[in-house]
Order: sequence, then structure tokens, then C-alpha cells
Amino acid sequence: MNDLTQLILKRLVFGALTLLFVSLLIFFAVELLPGDIAQAILGQTATPETLAALREQLGLNTPALVRYFMWLGGALHGDFGTSLASGTPVSEAIGPRLINTLSLAAYAAVIAVPVAISLGIVVALLRNTMFDRIANILTLTSISSPEFFLGYILIFFLSIKIRAFPALSNLTPGMSFGEYLDRGFLPALTLVLVVIAHMMRMTRAAIINLLALPYIEMAKIKGMPAWKVIVHHALPNAWAPIISVVALNLAYLITGVVLVEVVFVYPGIGQLLVDAVAKRDFPVVQACCLIFAATFIGLNLAADVGAILTNPRLRFQK
Repeated sequence: MNDLTQLILKRLVFGALTLLFVSLLIFFAVELLPGDIAQAILGQTATPETLAALREQLGLNTPALVRYFMWLGGALHGDFGTSLASGTPVSEAIGPRLINTLSLAAYAAVIAVPVAISLGIVVALLRNTMFDRIANILTLTSISSPEFFLGYILIFFLSIKIRAFPALSNLTPGMSFGEYLDRGFLPALTLVLVVIAHMMRMTRAAIINLLALPYIEMAKIKGMPAWKVIVHHALPNAWAPIISVVALNLAYLITGVVLVEVVFVYPGIGQLLVDAVAKRDFPVVQACCLIFAATFIGLNLAADVGAILTNPRLRFQK
């Protein structure tokens, strides 16, 4: 086994241990809630018989550590238990919502990633110009604005004033791909405005840092055009930080959609999580949180592995 394989396996083991620790936090955060969970679900008017029946149904009479391993074992097989609100398996409630969230994240990523990298290259070419200053001001404004604020601004201008797109993302079974693009445009655009700034600024910074290196100066002295210097010499060596920030922002597109989905009433897993919290549907809350954590950790691992593969210097321990 070579050093590269060992390094990647080590990162995967660390990721698995991190996810295990997070699953402990998710499960026992519910256990540490004050009061009786069964009482909180049924209310103060519940009879002792119904409380006892619900405790038996939830397995609350079993030690917490045993219930944790049962829950974790079921989660590894896609079984997150039964929803307390609907009585259906949690996986059935989460499945369609997760697909909707992944579709929205993919919609936003297809727009944000190429635009952000292209803008980063352009502002690196035109650094210290008026275009560079305007781009930095706009990206800082985008980064500083909360998602729900951007969402309401887009609804006001693009839905109420111009009437170009629907304010609510009502997805229906059997809808065409064109209808989905139309109804999902505003939430996707909100996510694009949030993440594009990070990726553009990182691309710009990575390329500018490389432009001062000797081999770049030599390419310029030979008379190579500025765009060719960046595309053929600077960009290949800047992929490691760019891949990292792209992967982290892709993780945000999936795990940070809660506010965006609530604003646009988008039927994704973020909206499901908010509804489950309101209904005290703890199995659904735990499942949503675990999926968010697994997605974020998985994409962080992908960023680490991508950086290692694109930058040979990261393969050696200092």
C-alpha cells in the first residue's frame, strides 16, 4: 500500500469517527431535553396509560446507550424508525424530500461553480481595476446578506414587481423539467448568490498568489498572453484550494438550505426538519440532522482527497 492510499484511508477513518461522534451528539441531545419526551409529545392531558404505551413504543424503558446502538444500526441500513406525527417510516418521509433538496443543490451548483471560477479568473486578470473593485463590493455584500433576506428581495423584485417567476416553489408529481426549472429558480438563485462569492474570491486569491512566482514571471517575459499564463500555468496549480472551497460550498448547498426552503416553501429536507421540530417529531429530526452531518462530512472528505490528488506537496508529512 503506497503513501497516497494510506493518507486517503486515514482521512476516511477520521471522517467515519467524526460522523460517529456527531451521531452521539444528535441522539443524546434529544435524550438531554428537560422533562419526559413522552409527556412533551402527548401534552399535559395525557393519561398514565397512554404515556406508558408511548414510552414502550419509543423504547424509552430501554437504557439510552442500548437505544443509541439500535438507532445507529437501523440508520446504517436506512431505517430511521417511525415518524411520531404520521406513523409512517421516517425513510419514506425523507426520501422524496432528500431528492428535492439534492435537485435544488445541483441546480444551484450548475450555475454557481462555472460562473464563480470564470469570474475569479477574470478579476484576477483585471485586479486593481474598477471591475475588480465592483466585483469585490458585490461579493462582500452577497456574503454579508442572510439567505432569507436575499430570498425576500428576489421575491419582491422578480416575483411581485416583474412577475417573472413564482414566489412559492410548489413542486407537483409529474411536472416537466421546464416547470421545475421555473419554480425552483428563485431558491436556486438565492443559494447561488450566497455561495458564488466565496468561490470567486478564493479563485481570485489562489491565482493572484501564484502570479508572483518565478515560473509565472518567466512565462510573462517570454511574451505569453496574460489569459494563457493563468489558464495554462497558474490555474492547474491553484486547483487544490479551489476544489476545497467548491466542495465546502457544495456541502453548504445541501446542509444550509433550511432557511431558503422555508422562505420559498420548497418541499425539501430543510422544510421537513422545520415541520418536524414544530410537531416534536424527534425521529424525523434526528434523521434529518444525521443526513446533514453525513453530507457535510462526506463533502469535506471529498475536498481533502481532491486537494491531495491535485497537490502532490500535501501527500508528504511535514
